[in-house]
Amino acid sequence: MPQMAPLNWLSLFILMFLITIIMMTMIYFSFVYNKKMKKMHKKIYNNWKW
Repeated sequence: MPQMAPLNWLSLFILMFLITIIMMTMIYFSFVYNKKMKKMHKKIYNNWKW
């Protein structure tokens, strides 16, 4: 396999650790945002006038 960059095991581990932390934070904030949106939609549907 050709190496794209001179990476050792420590840099690969740090890179994967950072990627997992970023993905975990994105998933967490997406769940928080969905909860806020559900509350907003309930308010909109309760106050909706046709």
